[in-house]
Amino acid sequence: MKRVQQGFTLIEIMVSVAIVGILMAVAIPAYSDYVIRGRLSEAFTALGGAQPAAEQYWSNNRKYDGFDGTSAFPAATANFRYTYTATASSYTLTATGIGKMNGFVYTIDQNGTHATTGSPTGWGVSTSCWVDHKGGACSN
Repeated sequence: MKRVQQGFTLIEIMVSVAIVGILMAVAIPAYSDYVIRGRLSEAFTALGGAQPAAEQYWSNNRKYDGFDGTSAFPAATANFRYTYTATASSYTLTATGIGKMNGFVYTIDQNGTHATTGSPTGWGVSTSCWVDHKGGACSN
């Protein structure tokens, strides 16, 4: 009599579960970092777009203070809120992460200097660029 096997053995199922577990241990953190980097581009776009608008405001008014009341000033989103400190001749525009982006703080000033003044553990800070990768790497 020939015996026909039906189903899977316990060993085969355990090997499959182990393989899926290893893949998930690698994939989930990588995906989370990818999502965070995508959300960071929101702040970079807002800050980068506000800088020429602030310069235009200065050329029209000969001062920076008051720019935060214009329509060109970035509006708060679910991921970032924006603050502005200015004098007549200088300004600093800051994007501060909220919610899932809590801990990220990016700035730009009248000279176009990008800085990362705050970030969650493992991301790093910089006085010369916006950190957008874990470990303190910048792509700009």
